[in-house]
This record gives sequence, structure tokens and C-alpha cells, in this order.
Amino acid sequence: MPVRAGSRAWSQDLTGRPPPKGTAPDSTSAVSSPSDPATAGNDTGAPRTTATDGEGEPHSRHQDARLGSTDKELKSRATAADSVRTASGTPRQRGPRAEVMDAAGGSRNPLPRPCHVLVLLNPRGGKGKALQLFWSHVQPLLAQADVSFTLMLTERRNHARELVRAEDLRRWDALVVMSGDGLIHEVVNGLMERPDWETAIQKPLCSLPAGSGNAMAASLNHYAGYEQVTNEDLLTNCTQLLCRRLLAPMDLLSLQTACGQRLFSVLSLAWGFIADVDLESEKFRRLGEMRFTLGTCLRLAALRTYRGSLAYLPAETLASRGAPSPARAPQGPADTHVVPLEQPVPPHWTVVPEQDFVLVLALLHSHLASELFTAPMGRCSAGAMHLFYVRAGVSRATLLRLFLAMEKGRHMEYHCPHLVYVPVVAFRLEPKDGKGVFAVDGELLISGAVQGQVLPNYFWMVSGCRESPPSLKPQPSPRRKSQQRPPPAERR
Repeated sequence: MPVRAGSRAWSQDLTGRPPPKGTAPDSTSAVSSPSDPATAGNDTGAPRTTATDGEGEPHSRHQDARLGSTDKELKSRATAADSVRTASGTPRQRGPRAEVMDAAGGSRNPLPRPCHVLVLLNPRGGKGKALQLFWSHVQPLLAQADVSFTLMLTERRNHARELVRAEDLRRWDALVVMSGDGLIHEVVNGLMERPDWETAIQKPLCSLPAGSGNAMAASLNHYAGYEQVTNEDLLTNCTQLLCRRLLAPMDLLSLQTACGQRLFSVLSLAWGFIADVDLESEKFRRLGEMRFTLGTCLRLAALRTYRGSLAYLPAETLASRGAPSPARAPQGPADTHVVPLEQPVPPHWTVVPEQDFVLVLALLHSHLASELFTAPMGRCSAGAMHLFYVRAGVSRATLLRLFLAMEKGRHMEYHCPHLVYVPVVAFRLEPKDGKGVFAVDGELLISGAVQGQVLPNYFWMVSGCRESPPSLKPQPSPRRKSQQRPPPAERR
């Protein structure tokens, strides 16, 4: 079984334990045995079975409907272990593919059958059980669905970023990321830092949840029409999406900072309360998703406010006229809706007067964590994102009620006057008192100011449906907004 930790290839047994002490890892090839069930789904001597599309059923909270029940799990493992093995070096035959339309008007095929994927796995993510979960919940389903893989373990922060920058992507049909949201953030930014970034970012990605928040996986689970679930249930649902092979385009958030840094977000940018909870709860990572609950309670007990200014381009006022002097970076696509940070925002943007905030959140998808259904108003149009902010003055009790109601997406029903929501195309956020940090996809970002805009339908992910959200329709004569009043699109 090629299981690589960085540049090393080494073998592991079914439980994910490393080789016995004294066994030296082979630097050129993996140690595997055709009779070892741990080689199921491998790219050499892999056992494979023929399975119809749509294997299994999505998880629900009802025990009798769960695919992961004991009887079915044992049956799945037995099928993988008893299936007929192909000879080493046998070419993978690819059948005909159905077409999926891409955002540019062309077509995008689903993943082939059979297919070969690179799995990037963080063994320390979440509760530290990602490797065991891979063998127990992911590998049997991949074997059934004729998805072979090579498993690569990350060893440190930004390791995945470095790996995908140098990897020959032509070897893989897709890159599978098994960890939390931080690892897929690394992968996307690594792809965008390559000299061939325009081609590299087109490599399909798949998110398998094994971290603490798992917001991207929860959002994809929601878009597929599955019930909101967590932990192993969510992992199995997302593995089923990979087995079904459908691809859908996803938006990317392009960010620029005052220090000249350019980076990309696949999920969110947070400032204030949410960022503090996310980053300060790192010490409780072993608690899994409970780290956020504990972090929220601790931060509520010492509630802070953060002074800053916020400006944004509402989605409804997207102009048809040309973009004003785009803030182009040396590498990557041009940001056509923002101007350099040292310049004032364009006059057709909405400016929120400088004030004290509790939090600001720019969110591309429906979930902020697997149990935080933050954007129940529906998926934004391609090219837009959800912008939430909470003004200072909200009570601790009200803030707690909002976060508790967010589990089921009921927080907007409170009509809290301090909570503002608006779909936007671009934004600029400038802290004024030096307090607070930014969290991008859960990762720390220190900056005096940041701005960003959505790049619509920019990369491909394994998803439960072929359709992308509708594109924004520019209005021919956008009405200029008042600099002091929130636009009608704001919901409170």
C-alpha cells in the first residue's frame, strides 16, 4: 500500500498503525502484500468490485436508515476483502462519461470509472483519528466503487501546500483532502501558487471530513439534499459523493491584505468573535466539535468589541460597466471589483460608518461548522457570498440564543436588530484599534486591513449535483446607494 508521509513510502496495517519498530521505511516503493486487506483500494494489486452508481443511502439520524450500521459495515468490508484482484500494472479501462456543463459554457465530465485519486490526510486533524477512520469508513466504499488511491500523510502545517505545488497532477483524476477545512485551504493555495495555476486549479477536489469544524463537507452534504449530520455519518455521506463521481463548480474568495499578501479562501473570512473562538479553541482540538461550544462560552464570558470600518459591493448592485482599475496581483487572476487598498472604495459601494462590531463574517457556503447552519437563506448566486455582521450593543444572552439557534438555521428568525445580513460580491474591512485577528478558513491571518471579492465558478469539487448556482445578472443602471443607509438587501 503506497502510504506516503511526505516523500517516504511505507506500509501500514488495517488499523492505521505504523510498521513495527526496527522496520525501515522504503524510500522508493511501498511494502504491500496482495493478500493484505489493507491493500484494498490501492493503486497496485488493488481489489476491485463492480458497483452501480449511487452506492448506499445518505445518513440520517434514524438508526434504521444509517448506512454505517454494523451489519452493512461488515458486509462492505467483506466485499472489499473477497473481491477479485487485478494484476499489478493492469491498465485502468475508462468507460464513457456523461457530460457536465461548466461555468464557461463548455463541458466538464464526471470522474472516470475506474479512477485513481491522491488522498492527502492529516493524521492529527480533529481528534487525531483520521487515519483509523479512513480504513474503517472510507476505504471499503472506495473499493466497492472502483476508486483506487494513493495515501499521503501530512506532517506539519503547510505541508499539503508544498506537496501540491510540486506534484505531477497528471497522475491523478482528483485530489481528496481528508482533514478539516484548513487542509483544503492549503491545497487550493498551493495550486494557485504553481506556475501552471490556471490548469492546476481545474484538478477536481474532494473534501472528506476528519477535522473539528468540517464546514465545507457539511455544506456539500447540505447541497446534496442530505440531512444535517456529523462525525462518521458526515464522513460516509461525503465518501458516497466521491463514489458517485459528480463534479460541480465552486466559487473562490480572492483576498488581498495591507501588507501585500494575496491568498484564496474556499470557505470564509471571520473577524472578531468568530475568529477568536476559532483560533483560541485550538488548545481544545482533542474535543472535536465540542471545542467550538467551549470556546463560545469562554468568549461570551469576556465579550469583546472591535472597532473598524466595513464597505461592500452588494450583489444586487453589480454594475455592467467596466471595472475601475483592478487591483491585480503578480500571480493569479485579476480582482475586477476592488481597487488597491490605499485608494477609497468605488462610489457605488455601500459604506458602513466606522463603529464597534462584535463580529464580521464573509461566508461562501451554507455552514460554518458541521452543526452551524449559518446561511439558511439559500446558496448565493455564483459570484456572490454571504456577509454577516453584528454591531456592538448585543447582549450576551441574545448572542448565545443566536448561536444555539444556528444549529438548525433558525437564528435569522429572531430578527435581532444588531445582526445584519447582505449578499455581496466584494468587501473591505479595516480594523481601527488593533484588536482582533482574521481567520481565513479557520487559519490565522494577521493584517491591518483586508479586502476580497468572489471569483465565480473557479474550481471543481466532488458534489451531489451537477448544477451550479445561477450567475449574477448585472443591472444596466445600478442605483447608487447612500453612504449612511444599509441597502434594501440587508436582512436583520
